[in-house]
Order: sequence, then structure tokens, then C-alpha cells
Amino acid sequence: MDLALGGRVVLITGSERGTGRGCARVIAREGATVLVHGFELEKAERVAAELRDEGHSAFAISGDIRTDAGAEESVAAARKHCGHVDVLVNNYGVAEGRGWLAGTTDDWIDIYHKNVLSGVRLTRAFLPGMRDRGFGRVIFVSTVGATRPQKNLPHYYASKAALVNMTVSLAQEVAGTGITVNTVSPGIIATDEVKARFLEMGRRNGWGETWEEIEPRVATAGFLNASAGIVGTPEDVGYLIAFLASDRARYIHGANLRIDGGAADSVQ
Repeated sequence: MDLALGGRVVLITGSERGTGRGCARVIAREGATVLVHGFELEKAERVAAELRDEGHSAFAISGDIRTDAGAEESVAAARKHCGHVDVLVNNYGVAEGRGWLAGTTDDWIDIYHKNVLSGVRLTRAFLPGMRDRGFGRVIFVSTVGATRPQKNLPHYYASKAALVNMTVSLAQEVAGTGITVNTVSPGIIATDEVKARFLEMGRRNGWGETWEEIEPRVATAGFLNASAGIVGTPEDVGYLIAFLASDRARYIHGANLRIDGGAADSVQ
């Protein structure tokens, strides 16, 4: 399917690594101009250079979007390169914490700045322009844990659940403007860091030495329960986000779309 993303400008936060990097690859190959964001310009530039080497349009921008000043820096850089942003993918986020009793109030505030307000800051900056042009896409990246939280990392799951809630509210705010707002909630994704962790586990348990050997065991482990029998890649998430970024997905609005290989054992 031709997603007709040629000419669109797509900003993906936290795309110098992991899932964001995979999304940047997919969306660039669909013809969009990709703004690769990172906290360090050098790291973001490495990914942007890879995309340009493939013949795609990409620019690197940086800024600590956990703060107002850093978000303003990122917005200014994006506008300097492209003038505007058509699609904002609020991908940046972290999974960290110390549990209900070990954590502090500051831990809760800190994770909210990282996982919630980072996206709010950029959304507020680019939304007026999207409305003026009559087209825009705002996509939040949450987690399946937003609707099936565990006892560990309570502030992480709570912050990611806030994104699902905000999606519905913002969808109402922009109704009828040509802007859609959606959330994508991945399960376990085979980023380099995740693969390294499971490779170590697999070697320790005698499952094998390569990802090809270990992946089937990971995909059917009790904690994953992925009926698809595989572990998704960053590019898998990118395909879904690319579709939501396109006009082909114009009737998907205010939704939370799980992409987890069937791991979530719940109806919603």
C-alpha cells in the first residue's frame, strides 16, 4: 500500500536509538522527511546520516524535552530545518523506577516529566500549525502495561496510562480540524538492549547462542505469552505508526492500538 507520505515532515522523539530508530527507518523509506531527535546531536546525526546514505531525507535535532527550555530548543531546530511538522511521534520515554515503597515523590514527578510532559510540550508547540494547515498527526507511544500494569515500576505504568487518557482528550480538542490523535502500545520489542538481555538469559539457560535460536523460547515464555510466536521488531512498530501517519488512517482517531503479538490477555 502506498501510504503517500512523500512531502510530509515527521518528527520522532527519542529516535536516535531503539524503537524510535526503527520507526525513523520505516517512515523515511515511505518518502517522508524525518527529523531524528536525540538528547545528543551527535547520536541523532548518526541515524540521520544512515537515512541520507540510503537516499532519504533526514535531519538531526537535539534538545532535552524533559524541560521547557529543551523542548523549545528542539522545536526551534525542527522549524529551522523544515519550517513545520506534519506528524509528531511522541516516542521518547523510559521504563525505570524503584517500586511502591522504595521510590520517592520525586521519582513520580521525574517520570511524569519524562514520559508525559515531554510529549505535551511538543504537542502544544506544533498543534497550532497543524490546525492552520488542516492536516496533522499526533501519535503517542505507550505500552501494553498501561492497561495491564504490574506491581513493579508503578509510576512508569501510571505515566504511560496517562498518554492513553490524553489521547482521548486531545482527539476531542482537535475534532474536525484534519488532525488525528492516537496511541500505539507495544509489548516487548527486540531493540538492541532487549535482545542483549534475552541473549544473556538464553545462554545462561542453555537455549542457544544466537537470537534466531533464542527468540522462539522468549516468544513463548510465560511472562510474554505471545501467540504470534515471535518478538516484534522496532520496524514492526514503525509500520503501524507509518500507517497512522498517513491519510489512509484518517478515520482512526482517539484510539489506543496494541502491537504486542497477542501478549495482552485482556479485552481492552
